Amino acid sequence: MKVCVLVPAYNEEVTITQLVREIRNNGLDPIVVDDGSTDSTALRAKESQALVLSHPRNLGKGQALRTGFKYIRGSDYDAVVIMDADGQHLACEISKFISHAEKSKAGIIIGNRMRAPVGMPLVRRITNHLTSYILSKVTSADIPDSQCGFRLIKTEVLKKLNLSTVKYETESEILIEAAKNNFIIESIPVKTIYANQKSRINPVVDTIRFWSLIGRNMFRKK
Repeated sequence: MKVCVLVPAYNEEVTITQLVREIRNNGLDPIVVDDGSTDSTALRAKESQALVLSHPRNLGKGQALRTGFKYIRGSDYDAVVIMDADGQHLACEISKFISHAEKSKAGIIIGNRMRAPVGMPLVRRITNHLTSYILSKVTSADIPDSQCGFRLIKTEVLKKLNLSTVKYETESEILIEAAKNNFIIESIPVKTIYANQKSRINPVVDTIRFWSLIGRNMFRKK
């Protein structure tokens, strides 16, 4: 199975070099989508030998994912592993996703931090439990950690996704679209890493976007 690693990044010059090096040390191709960073994220990623796709301005994580997906769909990769650029995900766990994918029929494999969510802020835990419950109902799949950005998606799934969102709700839309196309969604445990990362999620705005996404999809079902 030929796999690349997609890293959406915005102002992550402190962590991007080490992450790209670790991905390459795992024998995988790193693809960094620089989402209009105002620091040296793109430069440091290039110096570390990542393929860098750049947005002229900040468009949102969802659009960064979509830009990466477009490139990957035109390549010969069998799957992509998605990782955050801020150090929340461990490159040493990439092999767990690939190993699971090679023996599973699942189209998407999501990391599950909720078995031992040490260090995860209480608000994030509560929100994650709620959104995971809702998405599990909407997709008819068991998704214990729907907001985990550490995930593997097979290229056959990417080719079927019809995405319309560009912010953080895109990660939820991906699961909904995959389920609509009858792809299996599975989860594997991953470690919870919380250090000094600053979340860019707006609790009010992004919650509204999530509910808007759910509402649109529930309406289409009727």
